[in-house]
Amino acid sequence: MTLTILSILTATIFILNIFLAAALVFLERRDASSTWAWLLVLFFVPIFGFFVYLLLGRRLRKKTLFKWEGRTRIGIESLIAHQMNDLLDENFRFNDDTPNAYKDLIYLHLRNNGALLTQDNAVQIFNDGKEKFDALLEDINQAEDHIHIQYYIFRMDDLGNRIVNALITKAEQGVKVRLLYDDMGSRSLSKRKFKKLTEAGGEVETFFPSMMPLINPRLNYRNHRKIVVVDGKVGYIGGFNVGNEYLGLNPRFGYWRDTHLRLEGSALYPLQTRFILDWNQASLRHDIEYSERYFPPVLSKGNTAMQIVSSGPDEEWEQIKDGYMKLINMAEEYIYIQTPYFIPDISFYDAIRVAALSGIDVRVMIPNKPDHPFVYWATYSYVGQLLRTGARVFIYDNGFLHTKMIVTDDKASTVGTANIDVRSFKLNFEVNAFIYDEKVSADLANLFHQDTELSTELTLEMYLERTKMIKTKESIARLLSPIL
Repeated sequence: MTLTILSILTATIFILNIFLAAALVFLERRDASSTWAWLLVLFFVPIFGFFVYLLLGRRLRKKTLFKWEGRTRIGIESLIAHQMNDLLDENFRFNDDTPNAYKDLIYLHLRNNGALLTQDNAVQIFNDGKEKFDALLEDINQAEDHIHIQYYIFRMDDLGNRIVNALITKAEQGVKVRLLYDDMGSRSLSKRKFKKLTEAGGEVETFFPSMMPLINPRLNYRNHRKIVVVDGKVGYIGGFNVGNEYLGLNPRFGYWRDTHLRLEGSALYPLQTRFILDWNQASLRHDIEYSERYFPPVLSKGNTAMQIVSSGPDEEWEQIKDGYMKLINMAEEYIYIQTPYFIPDISFYDAIRVAALSGIDVRVMIPNKPDHPFVYWATYSYVGQLLRTGARVFIYDNGFLHTKMIVTDDKASTVGTANIDVRSFKLNFEVNAFIYDEKVSADLANLFHQDTELSTELTLEMYLERTKMIKTKESIARLLSPIL
């Protein structure tokens, strides 16, 4: 009797695997590498693989997740159309020659993502968590109208409590406070932790919350964005989340090396719009309607040109990846990349490979320790392969490198939340600032050079001498890299 039940169960799982395999090949139309990786999982570990697919493999239904009628009221749509027409007619007025040199990339983001170009921004760069959060808390304390704050990871530790206590104080003063966090990134966090904030008048929402305790069927499709907007006048974008480890207080990681930007200027309009779109998707009761309070007149603070570019699995194109590749293809002298995960798809890898083989000075910096072992060894495999092209690879030794940054030619750069991997390109909701400014880009390049002093250069000779155990880890991780 037991054998009969077991046989029926085995046959059922096998049939389900066949149906899933057919759906992968004929219905979902994934790229070939991802399809083969999932077929491998389904057929070599049929029972476990079946449940892994249910949690990680299902695609997001193509529907409009982010709606907000206020975009029309702000005038962003008409400004985008005007900028596209002026670029095509070569009538666009640039503040200086640097953004003019990248008008093809600017047009790509306008057409591909509706990313408005703004040219009156002031940018402050943070590469240290303490400095970044001290500045953020100061801006929160100075808030007069509203605070919009969004993080992928929000921990209720010392840092998280400091931020929440500051938000409670402002809410009690009548400032409108909204806090959005990702349910999977902050899976140990409960809304109950924000009781004092909500009692003070603040609002808290979670992105794609779990329907069941401890189990979220949407392990993919997470909101990886980190956005703060204060009074519509000051904004933050970059790689830091909220938690003590981002201050370098976790012994496992040591010093946390990241990059974050503090923005003032018209770039706050698209950044505020991005937050509102995300908030309204997550909120069932507290939708934000258009109000001039969220888009106050902007007094020019600087002359940095930039675009706020977002991407996600709800879109047809991979907007941030497309921007990365265009930036790489336009480089003439150098390309510096800092990323915790370097698991490129074929198109991105080929762009980097061709650049390096063409004599461009390509340098990639990755961390010296894993926060996700499979991802780390896949990264090590890809950078090792890249060494054969003449590119240089640096292993950051001074803690954990979490920066998502590309700089080219001391002219253009991008900083944000998108890693160099399939998860950021296709599965997560991300946001990056693309910057067309010589000073900001040179400052970011200088930070890269400073970090090389704290790094070990991985040479091709060193890579070829790696142990058999490392080669085995690389092979397994590389095989699974399309679904990591």
